[in-house]
Amino acid sequence: MHLAPEDAAGRDLFQHEVVGAARPAVLRGLVAEWPVVKAAHSSPRALRDYLAKFDGRAQVEVFFGDPAIRGKYYYNPGLQGFNFERRMMKLIDAVDSILAATGQADVHSVYVGSMPAADCLPGFAADNPMPLVTSGGGPRIWLGTTSNISSHYDTFDNLACVIAGRRRFTLYAPELIGKLYVGPIDNTMSGPPVSLAASGAEGPFPAFEAIRDQAQIVELEAGDALYLPKLWWHQVESLDPFNGLVNFWWDATSAGPDSPYTALLLSMITIAERPPAERQAWKAFFDHYVFRTQGHPLAHLPAQQHGLLGPLKDNYAKIRARVMSMLRGF
Repeated sequence: MHLAPEDAAGRDLFQHEVVGAARPAVLRGLVAEWPVVKAAHSSPRALRDYLAKFDGRAQVEVFFGDPAIRGKYYYNPGLQGFNFERRMMKLIDAVDSILAATGQADVHSVYVGSMPAADCLPGFAADNPMPLVTSGGGPRIWLGTTSNISSHYDTFDNLACVIAGRRRFTLYAPELIGKLYVGPIDNTMSGPPVSLAASGAEGPFPAFEAIRDQAQIVELEAGDALYLPKLWWHQVESLDPFNGLVNFWWDATSAGPDSPYTALLLSMITIAERPPAERQAWKAFFDHYVFRTQGHPLAHLPAQQHGLLGPLKDNYAKIRARVMSMLRGF
């Protein structure tokens, strides 16, 4: 799909046709005119010099991998530790480390990801605007040598814009989670848990083999972008010796400050280990009141009698206050 993000028609098309569809969408050439993309097209050194203009001297976390891992950042055997080293260093020093490793045989891989541009590169966002995303924390920068980031999900909508090199995304739909053999949720490489099966770990993973061919694979060139809805699993491979990406995370359908993931975690401690019959009973209530599989739960009553189940914009604060009071034990 081709969009003109700078005009209202392009923004409306993105919101209704892309975000509204809740499916991954490739946006070819979306950021091809960004100054950072043009600098990267010139050379990796030109990209480095461009970023240096905005360098805020912030410390960032950098992954260094032994040549043996071939850029595949992952667990050690047993899922106890990891196969890479973490170091803190200034951003430009990290970029220089990437450049030093670029194109060299049998040298360590280098990866730095999820750096908030507002902290690390003040002024970068204004020079490379993204009017399609009007909320969230602004752009984040990802740079590195050839790499393979294990299959994981995000709890926010994601607009991933390639600024240097090529990227391959391997995607699985959220409803396949039960066949992806998900790893620990609290011992992770950088936040979200990963799919052991979709990340290439040694099996056996029989349920995954049955759905392996349901993967959606897309390749992006510099200047292209990919919209990923919440909870879509994605493995990200950086295919060239020097790679860069800018992404935006935001909640495109939020009605307030609370994340659905908060409800998921709370449900783990309130429901997950109750007896099966009771879990089924609560599932019926969730389907009725939350997922609304048969429509609005009070559709049989006049709207003026819907109370807390009336329009969410009128009741969000009331429901939230009741939840907070219950959590405090009042």
